[in-house]
Amino acid sequence: MPASEITADALSASGRTSEKLSLPTLQSKMKCDPEGYETELSLIYSQFKSSVELFQQQAALNFTSAASGGVGSDPTVAKDLGDRAMFLAHVTPFYPNQLLGYPKELVEFLRTSARVLPSSLRVTVTQALILLLNRKIVAIKETLALFMELQVLSDKVLKELAFSHVIHSIRRMNQKHKNETENRALQSILFSMLQEEDEKKAMRSLVTICDLHRRKVWFDDRTANAICRACFHSSSRIMIAALSFLLDYEKIEQDSDSDASSDEDEAVHQPHVVVSKEAIYKAKNTGTTSSKKKKKAKLQRVIRSMKKQQRISSERDNNSNYYSPLNSLKDAQGFAEKLFSRLQTCGERFEIKMMIVKVVARTVGLHRLILLNFYPFLQKYVQPHQRDVTNLLAAAVQACHDMVPPDAVEPLFKQIVNQFVHDRSRTESIAVGLNVVREICLRIPLLMTEDLLQDLVLYKKSHEKADRGRPTDPKAKPKAFGEVTVPNDVPGADLLRDEEEDDDDDDGSDGSDQDEDNSGIGEEDAIRPKLETDASDSTDGILSNEDFQRIKELKTKKDAKLALAHHGLLKKASDPKSTVFKIPTSDQLSLKRVDGVTLEANIRKKMTKEERKALIKAGREDTGKYQARAAIKQNKTGGLSNRQKEHKKAMPLAAKRSKVERSRRQKKIKQKTAGKQFRGRKAWK
Repeated sequence: MPASEITADALSASGRTSEKLSLPTLQSKMKCDPEGYETELSLIYSQFKSSVELFQQQAALNFTSAASGGVGSDPTVAKDLGDRAMFLAHVTPFYPNQLLGYPKELVEFLRTSARVLPSSLRVTVTQALILLLNRKIVAIKETLALFMELQVLSDKVLKELAFSHVIHSIRRMNQKHKNETENRALQSILFSMLQEEDEKKAMRSLVTICDLHRRKVWFDDRTANAICRACFHSSSRIMIAALSFLLDYEKIEQDSDSDASSDEDEAVHQPHVVVSKEAIYKAKNTGTTSSKKKKKAKLQRVIRSMKKQQRISSERDNNSNYYSPLNSLKDAQGFAEKLFSRLQTCGERFEIKMMIVKVVARTVGLHRLILLNFYPFLQKYVQPHQRDVTNLLAAAVQACHDMVPPDAVEPLFKQIVNQFVHDRSRTESIAVGLNVVREICLRIPLLMTEDLLQDLVLYKKSHEKADRGRPTDPKAKPKAFGEVTVPNDVPGADLLRDEEEDDDDDDGSDGSDQDEDNSGIGEEDAIRPKLETDASDSTDGILSNEDFQRIKELKTKKDAKLALAHHGLLKKASDPKSTVFKIPTSDQLSLKRVDGVTLEANIRKKMTKEERKALIKAGREDTGKYQARAAIKQNKTGGLSNRQKEHKKAMPLAAKRSKVERSRRQKKIKQKTAGKQFRGRKAWK
């Protein structure tokens, strides 16, 4: 008997006579009157059990597929079983006592016979189990291992269904508040599965963990360390997936001036943006219409860049935009050493080795580790003709920090200078070498010597290299190795002091213009109040809330001036104290992502003759065929010209009469002389 119909003979036990009832109709009636349909429920439940036992017996007989050699060869049998499973899942909340063991039977059926079931039946039974899970009849902790095993099967629809269910159920569980007990139980299941030798199970567990970490559902140190430990899995596919996730999680800054963007001292939490009034006035009132349009567009770009810098600075203080799973390593030194040892012994292809080099370099730079053997390893590959040499140099830059002894990096540094920066090197190689030298010297200034600096300065005459300028303080010297600067003041207090000094200078200039009425006052009386104020300022170092608010405003103005000066909207002479380039701190450099593309100079290469021809032909495609100016005027579309309009202009009445009379007269003269015209002598006479 098909599962979608219940005949009258089946209902005779309950004393009820009826026509054939479909399962959806019976389901709706059971929800309205659960007690009146217990007989039908027991009948359908017994049919479900018998079908499940039949499929389980076939699975025990080692059938490769129930659909190929058994009861599942008939598609109606599999469809009936799926319909009964879905029907029972819908009515389970209304019959908790009668269907108490149904969820466990469904789980056991999928665990034992999922591999031999037809694809449609597998998906239907899985959907029935998901329905029970959504109604909280079954806990996800009991079925997580089953859903991970279902993802291993070669069934694309089932894999997507099981994966999406695991992700959404865990997200829903942590939507209102974090349930640490449940999360730890689920994490222990996935982490143990990640360490298994079975590559398919480990891959699916890694994909699930990474997706939950990316969605910030499992955003804790345990999950980050589990992903990092996957880099040491025996399977190369698992290792590559973990390395790819760690590298893709890094958000590389693609700003045109990366140095200026990383020179923000503190986060700016002001929602408004301060722009100079002079720039706004020029954009709106001075110049022609086209120049005003350009100035306004330039001003809008400045405002957008300032807002972006403020957002980045605020996110930097909140540690949200600059987070990486590598930051949460419990044993960063051990992780870097173990991964570097695997790099030295692995026989993977070059791309995989480059991924390992990037992760090791990023770990060394983030945690300021000492891995002295890493720099000689990179030195072997530092050649201009090396494949992906810019990414390799970017990894070398990221592995440098102020805690590394300069002697350990000096051979690598000299190798870069000797191989890239010399007279016979190509322009592109010289530009990449100078960029790498600058980035390394920002992190380890002691590597730069006076002779080397004089040699490198000579390359600034080349048009392809940008001269970064020099710092405003000529007496500045790099700190010695191990030297630490201890701050003794509130960050930004110097801006407040500079503003007070400017105010004092203004007051002094105003006082000099006054009459000399106080000439009789002694010098001691005049100096005494100034000394008292200085002493009070030196002893009282407490700042009020208004002072901190003023410091924020001054920082915003300073950032605005820097952005305007960078975009050419503010003259350098207008503010001599402002500097466009400022050396970033070691903390900012450790967080800075260095991309190999940023090390390459944007140099315009000389095109060949074929490339120039192709460029010329590409420009001619839109111009069309050449035409004379007169032909263009004749074929022009749109309105008529003034001369054409004059021809169509209505003539006065007198002009019309004279024109008619003149044409009549000419016609009469033509008729008179029509037959008297000499037509020549005939040739045959």
